[in-house]
Amino acid sequence: MFESPRKSTNRHAWSESQEELRETQPVSPLKTGSRGRKKKRKQHKQHQQHPQRQQRSNRSVSIPRLRTGKPSALTLGKGAAFNAEDAIVKGIFEIEKKSCDVVLTATRVIWTPIEPETPTGESGSWRREEHVELRNVFAVKVKRRRSVGQQWGGTLLGLTLFCCVRKGAKLKERPMHLNNLSADHCEVWFRHLKDLLSGFQDRPKSLMVFVNPTSHRKEAYQTYRDEVAPLFKLADIKADVTVTKRRGHALAILREGQLDAYDGVVCVGGDGSVAEVAHALLLRAQMDAGRDTDSIFTPVRAALPLGVIPAGSTDIVACSVHGISHPVTAAMHIIMGHRQAVDVSSFSSQGRLIRFGFSCMFGFGGRTLALAEKHRWMPPSQRLEFAVIRTLANLKPEDCELSFLSVKQDQETTKEPKGLDNGSMSVIAVRNASRSEFIKHLKRYGNLNNQFGFPFVETHTARAVRLRPRSRGDWAEDVSEKAADFDSKNIPIISSEVSYPWNIDGDLLEVPGELLIRVHPQLILLFGVNTEEVDDGPAKCGCI
Repeated sequence: MFESPRKSTNRHAWSESQEELRETQPVSPLKTGSRGRKKKRKQHKQHQQHPQRQQRSNRSVSIPRLRTGKPSALTLGKGAAFNAEDAIVKGIFEIEKKSCDVVLTATRVIWTPIEPETPTGESGSWRREEHVELRNVFAVKVKRRRSVGQQWGGTLLGLTLFCCVRKGAKLKERPMHLNNLSADHCEVWFRHLKDLLSGFQDRPKSLMVFVNPTSHRKEAYQTYRDEVAPLFKLADIKADVTVTKRRGHALAILREGQLDAYDGVVCVGGDGSVAEVAHALLLRAQMDAGRDTDSIFTPVRAALPLGVIPAGSTDIVACSVHGISHPVTAAMHIIMGHRQAVDVSSFSSQGRLIRFGFSCMFGFGGRTLALAEKHRWMPPSQRLEFAVIRTLANLKPEDCELSFLSVKQDQETTKEPKGLDNGSMSVIAVRNASRSEFIKHLKRYGNLNNQFGFPFVETHTARAVRLRPRSRGDWAEDVSEKAADFDSKNIPIISSEVSYPWNIDGDLLEVPGELLIRVHPQLILLFGVNTEEVDDGPAKCGCI
């Protein structure tokens, strides 16, 4: 997994790598005069009174100790031991104002405080050992002190490791400072650490980033610039940023562009933007694989993973793979290379693929979006509120036929129908209900507890669904499981007009008749984790 450490031979490259780093804040130049002379006299007096303290501070600039000779066992705290043969390099650094013996192995940085000797000449019998796992480290930088206005160079202070730490559902970066004034010492450690960190192959080094500037309150680009871009730069990730100019802009680029140079694609926006980019990646994969999208086909997985930076009015996809709508957490999942395979549905009509997506709504959800799209001249929040009230005022039953391929009973009992990667979808059907009852259902929809506890709401777990308005003809297509039996229910859902608008991931699609929806297990990789495996309490947002 890790590349072998290489011996440093290019000092010019080391100098260049230092010049790229500006972690420390500039400091004012030191003043000279009577106060400086008094300080020197005070330090000289302290040296005479405590010579051991001066000896201890001098040790912080010692040169690194490379692995040589026969292996020996070192005991580090509470009897934990590692073989000295595992050490790649050893040395002394000041960590949190304490001089420490520090050891670098292939998987850890281990440090132990250096305790002063007792009057009998013996050191402390027990020293507390601490460590950080390299799998939680995403960058190593050179630390320098610079004067006000100084842009380059500066006094070398040591190295800084940047670690990914979890605080509740959030991830954030935390620096760990290894202070040492020796350039040779820091150079050896810097190069070994860079070699080891480069061995994490799942971590991206080049990303294609799409930013939707109109998402939410038009704050998506600012979110990326202020919160995400600095972290990508810190992790040495090259980002090719495109600020989309219109709907379908990202789709056009991903369908025709060269993707070989990238390790992933990142979308900064809401669920609508994420759905467009996911659809584009999957459509590109089918084109590259020679799939016929004008038929009922088995799709192939997208070639590149997708990262989601939440910056929209709805961020359900981000919540589902991060457990929280938090841009820094999303960025850290991308930097660390955390990946989660998720299911994606295909939406087909009359034997032709319409699009790939995560969720859809027919009836009230589709009618509301269609009305909102006709009033785009209104501000987004007012437009949505107007559309919801108007659609509720005209609430009517939708006459349609709903059929679905249920998950088998043995599958449903062995694995709960939850999460993003179980090969099934949740079907929520609302029967004919009064306006007041339906409003109660809408109010409870955002609550994770007892969302669907009404007698007029049905929930099912299915692998395929097809919906046909009664006024249309017979089904023109079939699902791949030809021998499977579909459960048909005459379920009036909501509101009846001539057209049939669908809300698919926040996008309005007019479908002329029946629609076939099939779920495809683990069809795309998202940067994130399975939030159900993280025991930090329930997520504060709904799931797909």
